[in-house]
Amino acid sequence: MVIGFAQGHPMTWRDDLLEDFKRDEGYRSSLYKDSVGKWTIGYGWNIDDRAIRHDEAVLRARNDRDEAIAELTGTFPWFPFLSDNRKRALGNMCMNIGMPKLLQFRKMIAALVKEDWEEAADEALDSKWADQVGNRAVRISELIRSG
Repeated sequence: MVIGFAQGHPMTWRDDLLEDFKRDEGYRSSLYKDSVGKWTIGYGWNIDDRAIRHDEAVLRARNDRDEAIAELTGTFPWFPFLSDNRKRALGNMCMNIGMPKLLQFRKMIAALVKEDWEEAADEALDSKWADQVGNRAVRISELIRSG
């Protein structure tokens, strides 16, 4: 039975089911315990009993990437003019630790502004973050260094 239109296509019972479910569950962007004590997020997604699928993880990673690029572009006017490798390096860091923590890398950022790639790479490595992430920091610093 056609009830309405969604994006120019007739709605089906499947669309109605989804809308019913979304209405009944409600949306929560943060983890919470449901009425039986299960960790839940989004529209009633019980993560205790239902693992994330690979396609869902890829979609989340793409969204995180796009958000990081938007934050980097909005924060650093010089970001769009970096080489692709340096954009990758900062994007990876931003996705990993978030913009507030990335902004704490003051010496690295100052070196990036000066286009002193060696110093910027060294500053990335001279951090607690580098100790925590190990080889990831080495790869990121090499992207900064080599451009």
